[in-house]
Amino acid sequence: MEDLGEIHQLIVPLFGHEMTFNLEPIIMTWIVIIILLIFGLLASRHKNIVPGPVQVIGELFINQFYDLSEDALDKDLGRKYAPLITALFMFLLFANWIGMLPHMHEPTKDLNTPLSLGIMGFVIAHYTGIREKGFKEYTKSYFEPIFFMMPLNLIGELAKVVSISFRLFGNIMGGSIIILVVSYLTLSLVLPPFLITFFVIFIGAIQAFVFTMLTLVYIAVQVN
Repeated sequence: MEDLGEIHQLIVPLFGHEMTFNLEPIIMTWIVIIILLIFGLLASRHKNIVPGPVQVIGELFINQFYDLSEDALDKDLGRKYAPLITALFMFLLFANWIGMLPHMHEPTKDLNTPLSLGIMGFVIAHYTGIREKGFKEYTKSYFEPIFFMMPLNLIGELAKVVSISFRLFGNIMGGSIIILVVSYLTLSLVLPPFLITFFVIFIGAIQAFVFTMLTLVYIAVQVN
């Protein structure tokens, strides 16, 4: 358990300041991206009327999240943002599951990863709202139902980033800590296999889906 709080960092001096990079989540993120690229190539390389297993899984992801995107948005916007929503879910799913592999760690248990994705969703949602409704109508929504509610409405929007990010971070980090502690106490003999199945596979999939759906909902709220 001595490595529980250990963080490997790269510190780069830049114009009198220091830029700090957490190496582990960066490396794990790129590994997940490479896995997804390989999965995408295998799923689309030989497309057949009778699909193979990899193509079936790929089509399942695409069909499901295209339908969800079109339900939350209209058909045109749904098809426009469905690739983003599908890619976000698949990235989070693989990022949460990669911890099952030996010597691998979930990049989502570093707050920088879910916070970055939360900020990305926030920016996309508000950009879409401004483009679809116009800046005047978009700004007007912050003064409803009464003009002096604007500060609370603004805080509420910013709180969405904190809420969505810390929910994912807390669940993944909490699960990792529980697995580590129980493994240490039981010498990895009794409960860890069950805990890994529950926290890594089940909770990882649920949290990936919740984060993705909240991002989609935030976009739909700004558009509507």
